[in-house]
Amino acid sequence: MRLIRLLRKDLASEMSTWVDRELMSVEQARAICRLYDVDYDEVRARSGGYRVLTGLGFLFIGLSLITVIGANWEAIPRGVRLAGMIALTAGTHALALRHFLSAGRSRGIGLFMLGNLFYGAAIILIAQTYHLGEHMPDGVFWWALGSLPFAVLLRSSWLTLFSGTLALIWFFLEYVTGFFAVWFPVFIAAEVYVLVRGRRSVPLFLLCVVSLFVWTETLLSMLWTEGWVRGELTSEHFFVSVALFILAYSASHWMHSLRDSRAKDYGVVLALWTLRFALLGLFVLSFEQPWLDLIESDWSSQPAMWAIVAMLMAVALGLGARTGTLRPLLAVCALSAAAMVAVVHTESAEAAIWFQVLDNVALIVAGTWLVVRGAIGGISHYFFMGVVVILLTAFIRYLDLIGDYVGGALLFLALAVLLLGSARYWKHRQDAGKEA
Repeated sequence: MRLIRLLRKDLASEMSTWVDRELMSVEQARAICRLYDVDYDEVRARSGGYRVLTGLGFLFIGLSLITVIGANWEAIPRGVRLAGMIALTAGTHALALRHFLSAGRSRGIGLFMLGNLFYGAAIILIAQTYHLGEHMPDGVFWWALGSLPFAVLLRSSWLTLFSGTLALIWFFLEYVTGFFAVWFPVFIAAEVYVLVRGRRSVPLFLLCVVSLFVWTETLLSMLWTEGWVRGELTSEHFFVSVALFILAYSASHWMHSLRDSRAKDYGVVLALWTLRFALLGLFVLSFEQPWLDLIESDWSSQPAMWAIVAMLMAVALGLGARTGTLRPLLAVCALSAAAMVAVVHTESAEAAIWFQVLDNVALIVAGTWLVVRGAIGGISHYFFMGVVVILLTAFIRYLDLIGDYVGGALLFLALAVLLLGSARYWKHRQDAGKEA
């Protein structure tokens, strides 16, 4: 899966320069952009920098007004406070709707975002005036819920991202205070709707994936605790997370196999970030202490954990069978399941060092696989990610295990050989491609 799909707007901007230099025609540029489902004329007419600057401008307008109102809040009569905040919020939304229907979508969305800021400020200031707020997360919930209708009706990814971020903050606040956010799936459903019916948005897609992941793990923590109260994240959740990551990576290949260009883009994003977090998890497990904690766990919810892990892996393998990735997924599932069984049934703390060694071997294998995959497929991102994984693994092990001058010198010499050999092989692949 090429990462060029994530840079399609940059590609369109670059092609506008080629058109200006008469290296290609406008029709050729439009045809290439249509291949990646991007509007060449729209990108040429209005850059992303314009949108960022406009959004920041509206943000600072809102902050300046909120600061002035907050500084003089106590000097304003209560009735005027309430009427003023309602009028300011309603007026901003009315102006935003007018601009959205007449002047253009971007300016209208920016004004709606400004109206959402005023709405949040109104909730905070009015709650302070009338001494409302015994349960603090409620204010964040009403702010997120009030911002959601316009986001869904207009199918705006930015407004949905704003509301979804507030909902995620509310979810965490509820959890740390001992409650479960029952209405959180409503926001997830809204995010999925906008992703399907609105414009594509990588940040909103990542927020939706994170929200699903967090909601699933938190729901399990509540189910595995008596009395439906706030539960603690235990070792069982770690194994469920591993199965979720395997499922996410399998789903990314399935999405990329679809004909829809939007699904392909989201599949590339999901595969990239799943791979990154998986490597981060392997780095965390490259030390002995995490394995000691897993071995010493009591595994009180073991039957439910095994059932969920088996179900998630079965779905991942089913998707893999459709996309032709069944073999590697089967190997990953088998190795992961074997490691889980070994950890659960191991009682000796001395075995933690062996799990640590195997994890470091897995890091080296993963880094080597990325280097080979990047070199064969011509994907520089995979190639250099693999080199970084190998270098970091060796460096961490040097600090953790070796620590003397002779060992350090030999290690750095081996890394130098690895880097020079990788660079030479990469250059050989590029030269071969040019000759072809």
